[in-house]
Order: sequence, then structure tokens, then C-alpha cells
Amino acid sequence: MNDRPVGDRPVRTGADVTASTAVRYALVPVPRLSLDTVARRSGLHPDLIRRFVALGLVDAERDAAKHLVFDPTAPGVLARIQRLRSGLCLNYASIGLVLDLLDRISLLEAALRRAGTRSETPPWT
Repeated sequence: MNDRPVGDRPVRTGADVTASTAVRYALVPVPRLSLDTVARRSGLHPDLIRRFVALGLVDAERDAAKHLVFDPTAPGVLARIQRLRSGLCLNYASIGLVLDLLDRISLLEAALRRAGTRSETPPWT
């Protein structure tokens, strides 16, 4: 094994490094949005957004200070939830199921496009 110590731990070099052992770092850090920013951009109350997180409708993480942080796509997800709620009069448990089904449909349509097969119907989302 080609190990060179760096600090107190060995570093693998050369042919010993494989794709499974290589460490990958993001070149650009992914920006995270605070709860207040997401609430302002989506027009929803922060307590409602916390409820959506608790129900699993919106993904969020905790930062070092234990505050909720969101992906930049969170306001779009919240808008989609609100459209389903107002347009179809669904409760929040049903919205979770509908979102899962819509995501599954998108994955299947993408697989069809990659395979060169197209469905004649337009995408659902």
C-alpha cells in the first residue's frame, strides 16, 4: 500500500486509490436557506413550514446551531404543496402521497427518455 502520513493519518496514493475510497468534496458549497428566508420567499408562516417538515413534505436539515436550513428548491416545493392543497382540496397526508407519486412518474418518464422510448401523453408535472 502506498501510504504517506499526513498529520496522524495515512493518505493513499497511486493505484491504491479507488472510486470507493476516494474522498470527494463539493467545489462550491451548496447554499442553504434559513427558515425565515424560506417563509418570506414562499409567503407562508414559519410554523406552517415547521409542520410541513414534521410531516415529511419538505426536506430540511439542522445547522450547527440546531436551526432549520433548507435547499434552495424549498420555496418551489412549498408552492407545489400549496397548489395541491388549494387546487385539489387535499389534506396534508394525501399531499405527501401525491408528491411521492408525481416524483415516481417523473423518474419513470426520465427512464423512458433515456431508453429512447417516449410516451405520447404530456408529463404530469
